[in-house]
Amino acid sequence: MTIELLSSISSQLDSAPTPRHLVAYLRKKFAEAGFTERTDKSMGGDSPGLVTFDGSLIAWRPGTSLATSGFRIVGAHTDSPCLRIKPNPSEHRYGFSTLLVEIYGSPLLNSWLDRDLGIAGHAALKSGETRLFSSNKPLARISQLAIHLDREVNERGLTLDKQLHLSPAWSTGDSTADFKQWVAKSLDLDQDEVLQIEAQLFDTAKASALGADDSLLVSGRLDNQASCWAAVNSLIAAERSTATQVIALFDHEEVGSESASGAAGPLLEHTLERLAADAGLSRTEFLSVLPLSTCVSADNAHAVHHNYSDRHDMANAPIINRGPAVKINSNQRYATSAESAGTFIEACNRAKVPHQVFSSRNNIPCGSTIGPITATRLGIRTVDVGVPQLSMHSAREVCGVKDLDALRRALTAFLC
Repeated sequence: MTIELLSSISSQLDSAPTPRHLVAYLRKKFAEAGFTERTDKSMGGDSPGLVTFDGSLIAWRPGTSLATSGFRIVGAHTDSPCLRIKPNPSEHRYGFSTLLVEIYGSPLLNSWLDRDLGIAGHAALKSGETRLFSSNKPLARISQLAIHLDREVNERGLTLDKQLHLSPAWSTGDSTADFKQWVAKSLDLDQDEVLQIEAQLFDTAKASALGADDSLLVSGRLDNQASCWAAVNSLIAAERSTATQVIALFDHEEVGSESASGAAGPLLEHTLERLAADAGLSRTEFLSVLPLSTCVSADNAHAVHHNYSDRHDMANAPIINRGPAVKINSNQRYATSAESAGTFIEACNRAKVPHQVFSSRNNIPCGSTIGPITATRLGIRTVDVGVPQLSMHSAREVCGVKDLDALRRALTAFLC
């Protein structure tokens, strides 16, 4: 199972350097599993389907009794902290052609130094089409200053000016390499056919097993593509139930979710209402279904760090490869309640997988997820859970292989 799991998730991670690449990859996976993409008013009746919008995707399998059993929803997000390329990025500095970047989310900036970086994104064309592109080799590098020129860096720590120190070099010579021209060439188009570009840097190192026992997975974008992988595979594997099974994968969580394709937007609400209408329910009946429904918000948790155990409340701190963590915060940074936690714990029990609890120290505030947003927008009881990981928001993160399998199995049990 380990080899099959690693192959499956590595294929996804290596194929999806951006949210839109992830959606494109998952569309093919769902098509192979018999899910039909919906673009018209009908949601397909009793057949499984999906809708996509930019970097977001919602897929479902209709239940046999939506009116009395409601929705079972698994939510996750498709985006990860990174360095985005600015609209007019090209500069020339001391023999290097460089690119201006904008920080997206809250990445660990030092983790982007001295890495072989690729460039991926999408372009809006004159034809009205949007095309994806991705370099098939390393193109850029943000080189750290040599210790000889920064003698005290190991004692005082690395300090990076976000405007001055993060521009990658991507060619040398006397002229400035033209970014738009490179994108057009990558798409086999004339430059004047490209109207606008959205692009980002990514670490070209492949996802890989790690450790003497291959018990760890190391990759970029584990937060939160690991949860997306578990959600997708749980929905495909789940048997049809009385409840309508849904997964919702949103873009823009790392920057607050407030966008047309984010969890704070209308995409999930509109999709659920259309599914209810397709099942013959009125709007009033749809609203009565929401309190019957449950959502699992899946987003990675902070595992205990072997070098920094003082950063954790050890009575409520998850250990890698000991099961997914139920994330709890009384201040509603997570949406977990006793009832919603119980639903997930029961799913873990039925799947015969362990679970843990995460609650942060009082002097180290936790982050948040799409969970509170979904619960607030829809009034659906929600539980926040996640695979424990290290190096969260690094260009290269690590989690446990057993935890990935446990989360997948628990979510399958939850959907059923």
